[in-house]
Amino acid sequence: MAKDENAAAAADSQGDAMARLVEALGPRKGRGPAPVERWNPPYCGEIDMRIEADGTWFYMGTPIGRPALVKLFSTVLRRDPERFVLVTPVERIGIAVADAPFAAVEMAVEGDGEGRSLAFRTNVDDLVEVGPDHPLRFEVGDADGVKPYILVRGGLWARLTRALTYDLLDLGEERLVEGRSAFGIAAGGAFFTVPQDPAA
Repeated sequence: MAKDENAAAAADSQGDAMARLVEALGPRKGRGPAPVERWNPPYCGEIDMRIEADGTWFYMGTPIGRPALVKLFSTVLRRDPERFVLVTPVERIGIAVADAPFAAVEMAVEGDGEGRSLAFRTNVDDLVEVGPDHPLRFEVGDADGVKPYILVRGGLWARLTRALTYDLLDLGEERLVEGRSAFGIAAGGAFFTVPQDPAA
């Protein structure tokens, strides 16, 4: 019985944390990301919230079904050195992130070569254009090959969906980089080298 009571108390505590977050944030519709880099409230522990690799947010094991709530939380997400946190003016709460916190779900391309304009929309409607402030990076996974990411803000990256990965790699070309032939993507005045997939 004590075990059941402890589980219920923990669930209540998690529910209170969610309610506190929503209340502290208030209406942020259309206001963009909060200035979380300027806030330094006390760390208040972890909440049972997780962002899966495909960008789906879960709370207490259940997907958060309200897109507006996910967008609200995304505006106060920050990457601290030791963890991802949701930040309000009064508290910081740790959450789990499986890979990148965002997913890039739409891509727009204009032009060619380094003058090419390459922009992405994330699953929470951030719009970012590849360039010095929003570079591309690539990782090679054991099971899923090349994984491209774009920096959204403040150490928060968006991983491209599989379909967009193919579209992006179709834009690739071979160039000489430091005397060696390398495959990469030219965009935003730069050339982003794609590491070779050892499984290929």
